[in-house]
Amino acid sequence: MDRIFDHALGAYLGLAIGDALGATVEFMLPREIAHQYGVHKEIIGGGWLKLEAGQVTDDTQMSLALGRALLASNGWNGKAVAEAFVAWLKSGPADIGNTCRRGIRRYITDGSLSGPVNNGDGGNGAAMRILPVVLATLHDDEVFRKHILAQCHITHNHPLSDAASLVLGEMTRILLKGGDVKACRNVVNELLAGHPEFRFSPYPGRASGYIVDTMQTVLHHFFRTDSFESCVVETVNRGEDADTTGAIAGMLAGALYGASSIPKRWLDRLDSQISSEIEEQVEGLLRLAT
Repeated sequence: MDRIFDHALGAYLGLAIGDALGATVEFMLPREIAHQYGVHKEIIGGGWLKLEAGQVTDDTQMSLALGRALLASNGWNGKAVAEAFVAWLKSGPADIGNTCRRGIRRYITDGSLSGPVNNGDGGNGAAMRILPVVLATLHDDEVFRKHILAQCHITHNHPLSDAASLVLGEMTRILLKGGDVKACRNVVNELLAGHPEFRFSPYPGRASGYIVDTMQTVLHHFFRTDSFESCVVETVNRGEDADTTGAIAGMLAGALYGASSIPKRWLDRLDSQISSEIEEQVEGLLRLAT
């Protein structure tokens, strides 16, 4: 298997697996997870959404919606992306963040592809769905930055959301193109220099939907683990917004270690329609990148 394809597929499958694993323990605290599961490391569904094992939430669903729009438009088309989010909203998803709902409804009302900068937009809902843009712009730095921010601003217009989305995207691009963890750390150090609130050492221990908490949790576990499984398991066992922290950690770990590193027991549990669409999107999005 081509290396870039293996690691791109790893990132996308990793996102979905982290989402499906984390959804079970979303909104739980670490001590509650430990009491109920010991270490939560199996895709079993349930949780507050009462999912079937292998089902995914808004993290993966919005990513797939974004990927569909990019492929249908043969590249970036803001209106097509917004319409894809509208179609997803109207499909009656089990879960949708308040900020995403507000941004999509704004588009429905006035057709705008961005709202004003808003202190209430500092959640993780834009950062969780960046992967299709990363894949489609893999070899073009300027277009990558432009399209990452454009997709963010459909629902989230906040400097910390923007900064986190760009850094997560750049880390993923580095890993897909064969870069290492040290190169990722250099990018994160630049983020910390400009936005010291993202500092994650010593780890503050929060894993909420606030983008700072999400980033601190993901970065702490990404840099201190040495396998796909350990990165995702340690991340989701922090609880709180575990589907999203799990999805982002899975994306980074999959980009680093490749699809071949993902445990078969997790791949076998993931919804087969999701797996199939992910593979198709990876092929198509990488074609767009070239």
